[in-house]
Amino acid sequence: MRVNSSLLLASLLLLLLPSTEMKRPGKGRGLKGARHKLTRDRVRGVGRHGRSRVSRLVPPSCSESIEAGQVFVDCQGRRLNAVPASKTWSQEPKHLLLARNRIKVLRDGAFLGYEGLTSLDLQQNQISLVEEGTFEGLTQLTTLLLQHNQLGTLSEEALIPIPNLRYLRLYDNPWICLCGMESLIRTLQVPSNRHVGNYARCAEPTRLKNIKLKQIDPELLCKELDPTSNQTDPAQPAEPSPIRGKYDATTLCHTYLFPEVRMDCSNRGLTEVPTGIPEDAVHIDLSHNEIRHLKAKTFHGASSLRTLNLSNNRMEHLDKGSLSGLLHLRELDLSDNGLHFVQHGVLEDLYFLSKLKLVGNPWMCDYSIHYMVYWLRLHPAVRHSGLQCHSPLEHAGDSVEEYVRSYNRGCPKDRQPNRLNKDQTDPELWNTPLELQGELEEELEPSHLRKPKKYEIIRLS
Repeated sequence: MRVNSSLLLASLLLLLLPSTEMKRPGKGRGLKGARHKLTRDRVRGVGRHGRSRVSRLVPPSCSESIEAGQVFVDCQGRRLNAVPASKTWSQEPKHLLLARNRIKVLRDGAFLGYEGLTSLDLQQNQISLVEEGTFEGLTQLTTLLLQHNQLGTLSEEALIPIPNLRYLRLYDNPWICLCGMESLIRTLQVPSNRHVGNYARCAEPTRLKNIKLKQIDPELLCKELDPTSNQTDPAQPAEPSPIRGKYDATTLCHTYLFPEVRMDCSNRGLTEVPTGIPEDAVHIDLSHNEIRHLKAKTFHGASSLRTLNLSNNRMEHLDKGSLSGLLHLRELDLSDNGLHFVQHGVLEDLYFLSKLKLVGNPWMCDYSIHYMVYWLRLHPAVRHSGLQCHSPLEHAGDSVEEYVRSYNRGCPKDRQPNRLNKDQTDPELWNTPLELQGELEEELEPSHLRKPKKYEIIRLS
């Protein structure tokens, strides 16, 4: 009986022992559970890291769109530190826009999977290094924008994988024109590369500072001179920094080529419209500058412009012919300037204008403002805003159109042309385009020609 009791007790102890061991850390099932938990946490951690990495490199704000049958991927201004993976997009992009990000280095194979690209915009990043295999596979690329970065040198080998490159922007980089740049500069100077590397200038050494890369003698680049010294090369005398009488739009403004050529020249401290606006520029923003006077033929070569923003300047005068040549302009913003009136003829070339912003100008309601009102009545499709009298005090706050109507009502009777009936003497009914044009012609026509003519009927046999 005692033996049986001992066996029963031993059996109970054996049954209780696994559960006790499981509760002890580091042994038995507890160890397996801990390992399982650690593995599970690592997997979850990897998953979270992977997801966070994707969300960091490819923010949801990047957009895909189709213009003229071509896929655009727009990741501009998304604070990216690297190029997004090509598998991110639903369709293979033709144009990749990565401007205004925080990319510092372009590594080998950065654009693998983007073999169909025809344009790549990397301007306004912080790129200081482009490795030789960065653009591997981009055989269809025709446009590469690298302006406004921190590049000091670039090897010709980096461009070899891009055989169809036609447009390369490199200006506004601190180029160090020494031996390492010789092969690139020779490439830029090939006559067929007339759109490759234009406007780019040396920052160092001192003897070559501000000279265009396309104008440097490559034989001088490997001369052993300290880049920071003030020594001069007798074969290449130091030249003073060029003094430009006018601003150059190509180097001063940020130019975006896709989907349409757009130039951002806002907040540049400009006192006049820069020269060199490309003929194919469609949109240009010149707002928030110090421009006071718009001179004749300012936009003479910019015949493709559709929108022009001149708001928030200090403009007080627009010369006749200052907007000439803008035959296709659709939107014009003149708001928040110092305009009192627009003289006769300034708006005559704006045949297709549909939107005109005029708010925030001190419009003076006297006879000089009539041209603006008559032009707007002759172009009823133009949507305009902000045409309100600022002076004189008796008209301050009134609509300019209402001022002109009241002016016509107060016109002396002896100056009003004879009408056949009451309807024709009502000034409110004279506002049709043909009537307004007739009024303008009457004012310009000599008085002796305005007298009624007598006609004689001659019978022909």
